[in-house]
Amino acid sequence: MYDLAAIGAWLEFAVRWVHVITAIAWIGSSFYFIALDLGLHRDRNLASGADGEEWQVHGGGFYHIQKYLVAPAQMPGDLIWFKWESYATWLSGFAMLFLVYYLGAEFYLIDPGVADLAPWQAILISLISLAGGWLAYDAICKSKFGDDNTRLMIFLYVILVALSYFYTSVFSGRAALIHLGAFTATIMSANVFFIIIPNQKIVVEDLKAGRKPDPKYGKIAKQRSTHNNYLTLPVLFMMLSNHYPLAFASEYNWIIASLVFLMGVTIRHYFNTIHARKGNPRWTWLATAVLFVIIMWLSTAPMFRAEEPEEASGAALRYAQADHFDEVTDIVMGRCSMCHAAEPAWDGLLWPPKGVRLETPNQIARNAHAIYLQAGLGHAMPPANLSFIEPEERQLIMAWYKAAND
Repeated sequence: MYDLAAIGAWLEFAVRWVHVITAIAWIGSSFYFIALDLGLHRDRNLASGADGEEWQVHGGGFYHIQKYLVAPAQMPGDLIWFKWESYATWLSGFAMLFLVYYLGAEFYLIDPGVADLAPWQAILISLISLAGGWLAYDAICKSKFGDDNTRLMIFLYVILVALSYFYTSVFSGRAALIHLGAFTATIMSANVFFIIIPNQKIVVEDLKAGRKPDPKYGKIAKQRSTHNNYLTLPVLFMMLSNHYPLAFASEYNWIIASLVFLMGVTIRHYFNTIHARKGNPRWTWLATAVLFVIIMWLSTAPMFRAEEPEEASGAALRYAQADHFDEVTDIVMGRCSMCHAAEPAWDGLLWPPKGVRLETPNQIARNAHAIYLQAGLGHAMPPANLSFIEPEERQLIMAWYKAAND
């Protein structure tokens, strides 16, 4: 029978690949259309009645693009919709959340040093926060308060700061930042699914019926599209953060996350201003650099949270009680802990890779799955086999893991 852990790892890899592919397609089209809309020449009296036009060159050809403020006089027969990129990105992202953080809740979602939750409790908090967050956001946007877009975006930032603190108070640092990204991505994709596309369909139906479309639907869709535009870069940072303990393992990870949203605003403001031909706000790069330096400082002051509890629980206890655990502990201590320690002994390392520490039996039991895949079934660890782990030791790691799962 094929190794179930290997199947799971490849399934995760496949879903992650799909997620990256669809995210590239969604973000690429989103950035293109925002730049196109901002760059349109609207000072020309076009015979077609369009609101603006632009000429572009790409791939050896010239493109003449026109945008209608509400809709053209007649419904075109070959209209292309940009929506599946958004839906596929969210679905594949949620699949990743399920495979990594729900199925592996005891290892990746829960940190007993932060909140001693049962897996079902942590998963329920995750689901409620994602769904409830969208409902609250949507209600605020539709309220009178949401009529002023500047006021609305400032208030939404305050909510994101509060949510950053909440997530880091209930989940592991890694899971907290991932959830903040998932929360933001849920809002973005729901904007497309529940607001932007339905509003566009209303306009299409009006055209088919010979009615003049109401411009309010385009205005509402434009507001949500603008929100998506400014949220995209922070989401990318959050999704990449799980590879960098300096981002998620700091005591001030919630402040780091909050500042990342500001960096997203400054970077997008620069490009949006350039595309709209309204100047060259170079100050945004200085502001972004200052914010990033602050983040760097926060990440190392101090480096990590307090020590985790030494009591093993749940799945970790199963691995700690399995055959060969003592021998595997000796192997890991001898071959891995010089790097995977609070203060690594290996020259040039200032923190443990990926934030993984393997200095105690509990830490080894909690990271059993990763140890098995990286140093047992696979030979990724130690890198270049710098600590000279023997084939027999890798076999023992695999025997320990399988004994715990028999």
